[in-house]
Amino acid sequence: MKISIFGLGYVGCVGMGCLAENGHQIIGVDIQDIKLELINQGKPTIVEKDVDVIIARQFAKRNIRATKDYKKAVLESTVSILCVGTPSTKEGHLNLEYIFKTAKQIGESLHEKDKFHVVVIRSTVLPGTNKKVGEIIEKASGKIRNKDFAVVSNPEFLREGTAVADYFNPPLTVLGSDNDRALDIMEEMYQGVSGPIERVEINVAEIIKYVNNSYHALKITFANEVGNICKKLDMDSHEVMRIFGMDKQLNISTYYFKPGFAYGGSCLPKDLKALKTLTHDSYLKSPVLSAIEESNSIQKQNAFELIQNTGKHKIGILGLSFKSGTDDLRYSPIIDIIEKLYGKGYDIKIYDKNVVLARLVGKNKSFIEEKLPHISKILTDELSEVIEFAEAIVITNKEKEFREIDISENKIIVDFARIEELEEHSNYIGICW
Repeated sequence: MKISIFGLGYVGCVGMGCLAENGHQIIGVDIQDIKLELINQGKPTIVEKDVDVIIARQFAKRNIRATKDYKKAVLESTVSILCVGTPSTKEGHLNLEYIFKTAKQIGESLHEKDKFHVVVIRSTVLPGTNKKVGEIIEKASGKIRNKDFAVVSNPEFLREGTAVADYFNPPLTVLGSDNDRALDIMEEMYQGVSGPIERVEINVAEIIKYVNNSYHALKITFANEVGNICKKLDMDSHEVMRIFGMDKQLNISTYYFKPGFAYGGSCLPKDLKALKTLTHDSYLKSPVLSAIEESNSIQKQNAFELIQNTGKHKIGILGLSFKSGTDDLRYSPIIDIIEKLYGKGYDIKIYDKNVVLARLVGKNKSFIEEKLPHISKILTDELSEVIEFAEAIVITNKEKEFREIDISENKIIVDFARIEELEEHSNYIGICW
């Protein structure tokens, strides 16, 4: 396949070499003469493991070349990949000037081209950029999106120092587009690259790099805060985090990565508070750890406002314990919301098959009696009673029976757990989806 790459910096140079290694013909485009000269001498524009060998080898095979002539590059290729820079402004916004300028150049070039063309955004951009790029190309070319050309968002996940290995062995390849023909061409282009290919909505592809890198920053900061605590207590922080990383079921897994309701239960609130107190007593600052509880409280407030904004007075709560399959009520986040609703005069009924008041003992019993002393008046063991009574039904966990309930269309569903079977309901509201 013939491919043009706009921008011969870090991502563009690595992409040029690796795509050529997989048998493609690559035309590089850049405004800097020095980069063009380097590529056309078989030399890379960056310092990166293995890239120099690859560029030299593929230049010798005449699989790569570079030019300033963007029209020639577009006219001679099937796919154009945008790898131009997206630097930050002083205010922290992205400067997309180079992206939009390149899109206009591609559009001008497509004005002279009859064949279908795929434009790929490889640069890191915010949601909405794909749409804007398509509009610029349409205006400059007089062509029609998804008829004459298509735009694909294809974020890169390359780490400096291991970029070549990352290119050929990515955890996945993300492709976002509204055109299946373009996606088929992209899958053909990525033959020879391991890992699954995920076709997703355009905005998902546009935001995922930001989510990834923000989480990586969070992991580093979290580990550093743990390290500071461990040093203060004269223990080996690397040993602590080695043991932490051995748990692949919970710690290093997708288990807790499902957007939804606030956390609760007897362990997380208590242990987080204990670690924060230990940090404070050790005269250390841990802003990441300190922010967790505040963020959790904000999510509970979001949940309360979601219920309040339905405008309904009769509220049915499905699920009282902090998660399904247990009767543990300690620090269950829905209890705080029920307490608040009750204080504001809402009429409430609750169903949870796992919670039987006569069987509650110890701290579990004393907690609910203190928080909701009137619980016996609003808790029922009949699911149908709550559904019939409520104008708005709030679902807090994923009990299997909640998947099969029949709720009339005139009632509102407020879902904190994401019950997929109910999402087609006309009055369905998800807490953060």
